[in-house]
Parts: sequence; structure tokens; C-alpha cells
Amino acid sequence: MNLKDVFLGLCIVALLASEFFLFRANEQKNAALVKSGEAQHDAQQARAELDQFKAATTAAEQSAGVDRLRQENRNLTQTITQLKNETNRLQQANQKLTQQLTALGETAQQQQERLQQWQAASQQARTVVQQSQSQAVTQRNACIANLKLIDAAKLQWALLNNKAEDAIPAKQDLLTYFKDGVFPVCPSGGTYTINAVGEAPTCSIPGHALPQ
Repeated sequence: MNLKDVFLGLCIVALLASEFFLFRANEQKNAALVKSGEAQHDAQQARAELDQFKAATTAAEQSAGVDRLRQENRNLTQTITQLKNETNRLQQANQKLTQQLTALGETAQQQQERLQQWQAASQQARTVVQQSQSQAVTQRNACIANLKLIDAAKLQWALLNNKAEDAIPAKQDLLTYFKDGVFPVCPSGGTYTINAVGEAPTCSIPGHALPQ
């Protein structure tokens, strides 16, 4: 065997080794590509599952949020209804109180008017009583003055006619001693009794009498 054949043999061995290593490298490359594809597939599937999970989670959250909002809306609606009912009740109570206050005001006004009328009537009655009392006093004083005139006329008649104290003159006997010859008349409508000379004349009205 010469050197040429050895070198050729080495080249062939090197070529075969190169092909072997190339084949092995291709196999490893293909295996890596397969694994890379599987990894990408797994990653895509994981992303899809993640997106589905997110979508499901979002939908659940949205559904829960909608349910919560609906519940809050129902609660608010119920609260508003209660407030409206309470407002209506308060308005009715206020209207009733207003009517009662109006009625009380009218009653108070009527009572005030009645009180004023009563006060006016009472004042008028007091005035009438005072006037009546004043008139009664005036009439009583006038009647007592008439009794004094009658008593004085009796004394003059007794002196001029020498009459005793038990003598009783008639009205005609005393007319001369009165002004214009008119016998006095009680201003209250009483009736005079001349009585005897020694007795004081009297009037039928109680209180119309000469002082003792």
C-alpha cells in the first residue's frame, strides 16, 4: 500500500465521518425543530387557554358587576319609594296640621270677637248700671228733698192753723206752701204718705226716707 492509497482511504473515512456527523446534526436539528414546534403549539394553546380564562374571568366579573349594580339599583329604587312614601306622609301630616292650625286660628278669632263683644256688652252693662245707679241716687236725693218740703209744709200748716202733732193734713191743705201750688211727685214713681205733723212723711220706694 502506497501513500496515495492511504491518503485516499483517510479522505474517504473523513468524508464518511463528516456525513455521519452531518446526519447526526440534521437529526438533532430536526428534533429541535420538532420540539420547537411542539413548544410553540403548547405556547399558543396556553395563550389561548389564558385568553379564554381571562375572557371567562372578565365575563364573570362583568356578570357579577351587573348583578351588583342591579341589586344596588333595586335597593336605590326601594329607598326612593320609601322616601316618596315618607314625603307623602309628611305632606299629608303637614296639610292636616295646617288645617288644624287654620281651624284653631278661626276659633281663636271667633273667641277673640266674642270676648270683645262680651267686653263691650259688659262695659255697656256697667255703664248702664252706673247710669242707673247714678240716676237712682239722683232720684232718691230728689225724693228726700221732696219729703223735706212736705215735712216743712206740714209744720207751717200746723203753726198757722194751731194743729197738734197728731193732726194729719190733706194734700190740698199743703198746696199753698209749694211752688206754683203743685204737690211734689216722687221721680221714681213712688207714692207719698203725708202722715201726722209729728211724724215724717214717707215714700213707698225703699230707701227714699228722711234721715232719722
